[in-house]
Amino acid sequence: MLDIRLIREQPDSIKARLATRGGDAHLQIDAILACDKDRRAAETQLQLLQSDRKRISKEIGALKAKGEDTSSIEAQVRGLGDEVAKLNELSAALDTRQRELLLTLPNLPHEGCPIGADAEANPEVRVWGEKASFSFTPKSHVELGEKLSLFDFDRAAKISGSAFVCFTGAGARMERALLNFLLDLHTTQHGYREVSTPFIVRPEALVGTSQLPKFEEQLYRCDRDELYLAPTAEVPVTNLHREEILSLEQLPIRYAAYTPCFRREAGSAGLGTRGLIRMHQFDKVELVKITTPESAFEELELLTANAEKVLQILGLHYRVIELCTGDVGFGATKTYDIEVWAPGQNSYLEVSSCSNFGDFQARRMNLRFKDGEGKNRFCHTLNGSGTALPRLFVALLETYQQADGSVEVPEALRPYFGSSRIG
Repeated sequence: MLDIRLIREQPDSIKARLATRGGDAHLQIDAILACDKDRRAAETQLQLLQSDRKRISKEIGALKAKGEDTSSIEAQVRGLGDEVAKLNELSAALDTRQRELLLTLPNLPHEGCPIGADAEANPEVRVWGEKASFSFTPKSHVELGEKLSLFDFDRAAKISGSAFVCFTGAGARMERALLNFLLDLHTTQHGYREVSTPFIVRPEALVGTSQLPKFEEQLYRCDRDELYLAPTAEVPVTNLHREEILSLEQLPIRYAAYTPCFRREAGSAGLGTRGLIRMHQFDKVELVKITTPESAFEELELLTANAEKVLQILGLHYRVIELCTGDVGFGATKTYDIEVWAPGQNSYLEVSSCSNFGDFQARRMNLRFKDGEGKNRFCHTLNGSGTALPRLFVALLETYQQADGSVEVPEALRPYFGSSRIG
């Protein structure tokens, strides 16, 4: 959530930066400022009336002490009380309306964010490794998985519908191996603390990390209990410290967590196509950081490097791109996407999106820290996939496939998987 004082002081600058995102978010600034003006006027009038009522009440006390009749003045105080009640109601309504408007505004793209309308304008930052080459025509992960009995889409659809999967045999074992490998890597080598959080969250948690109200239609909701299935571990993990004031010594906080992720993604193009690339439910290891404004962008570079290390250890070719203003996520101020090469798809697949949210989420969660001068300031939050399993699984199968239809297991995964080959 953006700071209303910043909007009030720099409306033209805020409009210009929001306009680079595309859409009409910048057009909401005038409505927010009008609501803010009315809210402040109501609060000022309320303070004046309360002051008058307090002053007159003292006068009544003095008059009564002298034995004088105060009935007319008491009637005046009652009238003021009615006005105060109405203004309290108006002020609360305007405060709620202002918050609702602010919650619909996306974050400001960082000043250095590339300007562009969509993904076509995303610059490539770096590339690692080489694309796998084959002496045969590489198969897709769907062909490989069916031949090796690694997953079953038909039976999953019988249970839950399309865009779900049941991992079977060596496929289920590989999924478990990847989860353990990722958690061990990030906690033993990259300095993250492992947490295991609930998979079901309150709506307040989703507001805090900015999935609500913007992305309501993409969420699975448990209506009877007014709870939601977590769309990503970012939600429960970042909210662990909501409404807290942290000490400077606690920062930076670095968490790693596994959760299944649940996304309706209503209307998403290609969601019904077969394969693991776009699923309603998938596993992911998420990396979350809570830090100071001064160190946030340095932490973003480290976060991205931590996610990249996964692909480097597994020997998978990938590229890193920086998202332009028209493609950066709703809550992010700066984002790097890591895209792994999948030979069977002949394309790159996003396996991690590493973002700095600035104080955007912290304001929504009222998450603060006490700085060296004893002042309470909003934290900055970051997160990134470390990584998402289905697409990592796709890249592994398609990259390490052999001419006989078997799949070699990367050396780093063999202690977790228990074998050097799937076949």
